[in-house]
Amino acid sequence: MATVLITGGKGLIGKALTKKLTNKEHVVNILTRNPKKNNEFLWNVKENFVDKDAFYNVSHVIHLAGAGIADKRWTNERKKELINSRVKTANLIFNKVQEFEIPLKGFISASGIGYYGAITSDKIFTEDDNNPENDFISKNCVEWENAAHQFELLNIPVSILRTGVVLSKNGGALKKMNTPAFLAALGSGKQYMPWIHIDDLCELYVKAVEDKSFTGIFNAVAPEHQTNESFTKLLGKVIHKPVLPMSTPSFILKIALGEMAYILLKGSKVSYKKTANMHNFFFPDLKTALTNIYSGKQT
Repeated sequence: MATVLITGGKGLIGKALTKKLTNKEHVVNILTRNPKKNNEFLWNVKENFVDKDAFYNVSHVIHLAGAGIADKRWTNERKKELINSRVKTANLIFNKVQEFEIPLKGFISASGIGYYGAITSDKIFTEDDNNPENDFISKNCVEWENAAHQFELLNIPVSILRTGVVLSKNGGALKKMNTPAFLAALGSGKQYMPWIHIDDLCELYVKAVEDKSFTGIFNAVAPEHQTNESFTKLLGKVIHKPVLPMSTPSFILKIALGEMAYILLKGSKVSYKKTANMHNFFFPDLKTALTNIYSGKQT
């Protein structure tokens, strides 16, 4: 049994992960700006404060904190917020682990497939590709991961999950896609959409806690390559919603979303092989994943 401290524990992934960890009899502490429960502890990044009690008996930290990438238009101020919400929070934990002399067994951090850049190509990106594109989404992920890697200076093993589009019945990308009366592909529709079912993603985090060999960088994506067009068509079939024959024009998305539109209009294949060697996917294909989510059987 491990005691795990989670940042971002009240988000979509954090809530599902907390449930999975506690079902496996691990103890979960959550850092929040508004603690209400016994396992919730106060932290304030601006004031460089973390309740020391949050670290009691903690063996692992799972760093999920970060403002939503697609929640708001990317102004210069928003870009700073996106990076700081990931990097400054990790730095605060790093400083407190040293200050309180916490003997962590592992630091486990989220990251994104945006590490490889907002591009569409024939290349299948692997964890060994260390020359990301020089765009904002890539820079954001690089700084995010660098903040995680600093824990290695304390001889603490680090695991990083470069996560694709997370599929869940409780929110996230599917909720946004399913809001209009009709579904439609975006731009050319030929851009790839690496995805993962939230149950598989949470299991990967659990594995990082329970398995000492699960360290390093892993692409948290399902073993299947879907384009935006094929994803949209299959979603329409599963939820019985019409799919427009014409896609949403790129220029409309660029006008509406600005620079952020590129994470919707671009996308390449991301390799799942390293992860699949360590984890048997519950939902290896999109049809199975969507059917599970919309049948109401998701855990």
